[in-house]
Amino acid sequence: MTATSLPPITILLASPRGFCAGVDRAIQIVERALEKHGAPVYVRHEIVHNRFVVESLEAKGAVFVKELDEVPNDRPVVFSAHGVPKSVPHAAKERALYYLDATCPLVSKVHREVEHHQESGRTVILIGHAGHPEVIGTMGQVPEGSVILVETVEDVANLPFDANKDLAYATQTTLSVDEVADIIIALKKRFPTICGPKKEDICYATTNRQLAVKTIAAQVDHMIVIGAANSSNSVRLMETAKLHGCPETRLYPRASQIEWDWLKNTHRLGISAGASAPEVLVDELIEACQERFTVTMEEVRVVEENIHFNIPKSLVS
Repeated sequence: MTATSLPPITILLASPRGFCAGVDRAIQIVERALEKHGAPVYVRHEIVHNRFVVESLEAKGAVFVKELDEVPNDRPVVFSAHGVPKSVPHAAKERALYYLDATCPLVSKVHREVEHHQESGRTVILIGHAGHPEVIGTMGQVPEGSVILVETVEDVANLPFDANKDLAYATQTTLSVDEVADIIIALKKRFPTICGPKKEDICYATTNRQLAVKTIAAQVDHMIVIGAANSSNSVRLMETAKLHGCPETRLYPRASQIEWDWLKNTHRLGISAGASAPEVLVDELIEACQERFTVTMEEVRVVEENIHFNIPKSLVS
């Protein structure tokens, strides 16, 4: 099929999309550590939830491990962007390991909130997903039993507290804005005196990427979100698109895994990417589309982002 006979398709490209400031900072920390200390530099867990990013860093000399006991005493170790329980840096200090904390500053903000509430005598209700590294890290900032996890409105109804119990709530930073809003409404209805954050915990990048997806979802036949299946913010983008007008939305890690027959009757395609997905993977997808369609591009920008987080001073030359 010649280029002129390729079927037409209009791509609506969501913006903002892809890397957020916290992810960018975490990757920079690993790269700068490699430059300064040489390979290998160890990283506890995936620095961010994206295999392309992890494999790119592995090629530069990063070694990803599950726990600190896999790290030699004489090499640096980096903690992932999702944050870690306090027991992890404590264990690193006991072994005199040189460690760098790549926790996103917005996750650290939630950690401090939870600590403040616990010190003030409040039980914290954490809205999040069980088993997610960010949730494990947040719950691990305070003594066991100080934080109760809820995932749904139904969980709120089952909380074993009186209406006058001294409570506070916090949230995982990468959740669905709409879903969290419903849970917070349920919490405030059941516990009228519950304390919340001065500024919402869901991060700016999650909010902005969901808003961009909502804006284009009803305008397209299909939508592709580039991101990993274990990336909370990427999965939430897919769910948001489905809920706001595009039930034919799929999450793919890379263009090479797309089932192209699914798009054969598509006239308008939406594209976004999770906060841990690099722009090169979006470019790869657009190029793959251009091989199969005559593409017209439209970027739909809902907000400008200019947030930057500094890396640790010890890595600045």
